[in-house]
Amino acid sequence: MKPLKKYSQCFVCGDKNPSGLNVEFYLKDGKAVGEYTVQDHFQGYKNILHGGILSTLLDEVMIKSILAQDILTVTCEIKVRFKKPVKIGQRLFLEGKPTGDRGKILLAEGEIRDEDGEVVATAEGKFFRAEGEME
Repeated sequence: MKPLKKYSQCFVCGDKNPSGLNVEFYLKDGKAVGEYTVQDHFQGYKNILHGGILSTLLDEVMIKSILAQDILTVTCEIKVRFKKPVKIGQRLFLEGKPTGDRGKILLAEGEIRDEDGEVVATAEGKFFRAEGEME
């Protein structure tokens, strides 16, 4: 697996962001993949991960799938479907893949599975092409 680019202060993948999730992403079979173990300080309800963190993870894995093509993007729109609650301490497996190119807008899909292989959330996203540098 090939490590994907990251911005050191990114909330999701940044290794220098003390408040971040510190997820490492890789390219595997044309898809962005990563793992995340749910931390207790991101609870929405007792022992349940806040849905905003799941949405954030999906957003990032979709962006990384496009970034793997050396295209910098920012989120235009995401549609998230939550399938089941995620408990604190669970290990999650993230996967994203590009699904289309409409010129200024790129499309991607994302999925998160738990340790049992069950899908806990899915997403579809639209992303604007962006200019700039990662660092």
